[in-house]
Amino acid sequence: MDIAPGRGRYGWLRRVEELDPVRDCHTIHRITAGYEFPWDYQRALEFALFRTYCVPTISALLARTGEFEKRPQKRYDDTSLLMSEMVEHGYDSERGRESLRTVNRMHAQYDISNDDMLYVLTTFIYEPIEWIDTYGWRRLHPHERLATFHFYSEVGKRMGIKDIPESYTEFAQFKLDYEERTFHFSEDNRRIGTYTLDLYCSWFPAALTPAVRQGVFALLDARMANAFGFPAGSPTLERAAVRALRTKARVERFLPTRKHSRTTADAGNKTYPGYPVGYSPRDLGTQSASPTRGCPVPTA
Repeated sequence: MDIAPGRGRYGWLRRVEELDPVRDCHTIHRITAGYEFPWDYQRALEFALFRTYCVPTISALLARTGEFEKRPQKRYDDTSLLMSEMVEHGYDSERGRESLRTVNRMHAQYDISNDDMLYVLTTFIYEPIEWIDTYGWRRLHPHERLATFHFYSEVGKRMGIKDIPESYTEFAQFKLDYEERTFHFSEDNRRIGTYTLDLYCSWFPAALTPAVRQGVFALLDARMANAFGFPAGSPTLERAAVRALRTKARVERFLPTRKHSRTTADAGNKTYPGYPVGYSPRDLGTQSASPTRGCPVPTA
């Protein structure tokens, strides 16, 4: 559903205030992710997926597929685009249902515990919220937080995930408890983390690789660094990165209100140039969907 913002830099926020976070969860979340914070939302999801690889059962499964070693960019693009389709068009739209069928088909090939699926779902909710509240150009409205929770809860139900908590705070507590229980070092964590770190570095000129690696280390919390076996980040570099992100936020407060959603307009998408023109969600990801695209890959 297309709606127009109110007047002024906080026009979208005024629209959010008028909407119901349960009934209108897709509309609100699309405003948050596509109009208000597209860059921040994308960066937050990169770190959210990175965070899931600290769980040894998740990283072990991903290591067995070989996709991170052979096609890390494709695996990243598949996950990003399938989720973006649902954010842009809604989980009950034609493209949204097609995306869900693709995700469910890929997951069905593997023995994935319900708790691991629940945990991955929490990262799509709470990691962007924390990132935007810390580095965004404004803090999120309570409607935006609740809409994100309800949106992904509905996605989770359509993925067949069971026992999704019914409250925002209960699901957030599940996330914290699960990390406390499961985050510990494994060789699979290290391998998948290293492949992902190498992917992030590949997005920049080779001369910047050392700086990018140190920048990522600086933004990882101690529990993540230990689970990957990565070195602790430099406190000085962490402070510099935080200052840079907050400077960006201050500048962004003065930019014009965005009039077009950017959920699927990812310049970093290298596997499917021109997407979504000429593509469908069923073309993404698995061999069964497209025989020329390689081995099946689970989206986490």
